[in-house]
Amino acid sequence: MKKKKEIVEELLAQTGENGSGQALESQLGESDTFKDKMKRMASSNKLAVFSGILILLFILLAALAPVLTPYTSEEMDLLARLSPPSAKHLLGTDELGRDVLTRLLYGARVSLAVGIVPTVASMLIGVFLGMISGYVGGIVDSVIMRLADVVLSFPSLLLAMVIMYTLGDGISSIFIALAITNWAGVARVVRSETLSLRETEYVEAARSMGVKDFTIILRHVLPNCIPSLIVLFTLDVPSAILSESSLSFLGIGVQLPNSSWGLMVNLGRTYLYNAPWLSLAPSAAIMLVVLAFNFLGDGLRDVLDPHLKDS
Repeated sequence: MKKKKEIVEELLAQTGENGSGQALESQLGESDTFKDKMKRMASSNKLAVFSGILILLFILLAALAPVLTPYTSEEMDLLARLSPPSAKHLLGTDELGRDVLTRLLYGARVSLAVGIVPTVASMLIGVFLGMISGYVGGIVDSVIMRLADVVLSFPSLLLAMVIMYTLGDGISSIFIALAITNWAGVARVVRSETLSLRETEYVEAARSMGVKDFTIILRHVLPNCIPSLIVLFTLDVPSAILSESSLSFLGIGVQLPNSSWGLMVNLGRTYLYNAPWLSLAPSAAIMLVVLAFNFLGDGLRDVLDPHLKDS
């Protein structure tokens, strides 16, 4: 008579050949390494690769801003107010004679940080609560999901405004506000996937072998959520950047003398007809970053999602 462990291992091997085998492969390890997947994406999706390079370029430009420009973000030349683009000022100057390119580079630091940091924080919170809710179920699931419903019932910008008014101005307040407003959507998506994954054969087999719940969640549930999380990340980063722009427009976002792309757009709208470069330059930067994150997310999902490989 076969031992229980041998029977379970045969079950795991069988499920690797049926309809759920694609998910099983992603949990128990594929022959492809992450490097192999990136090579496959590089050969099949040039747009995603270019988008990744563009994002890295923006990050590099933001990091090297003091080296790339001879001006500081607050250096004024009142005699050169609202000067159009020229050899001295490649993107012109603003109403105080400050170099727009310099402010764009320094503003990239704030805008990219506002896009990435709160998104990562909200995803960590959402993944943790969503997996606990979907895997444990019962009263824990009800409490977490009702809390998520409360957060989602408020318009995200309105909720962020309330949090900002409570915490006060500052970059850290923006981080907290955007993280709190965005975790609920992530939690609902992760919970939905966890509910379906916990009933699969390989998870049941792992339980019968005595594998701890934490290990099952970490090794078998979380990897299958990664494609969805990548898509959510690529959507939430530009959304956070645009939310910061709206908060800055209302006077509760990034404050002067700091600079961000959203703040630059809002400050430049007054001079839209006689100095359009004040708003066009940061608007173009926002557009490029938003598109780059979306195209990169699509490319990564194509190579990381096991259900898309044979489609």
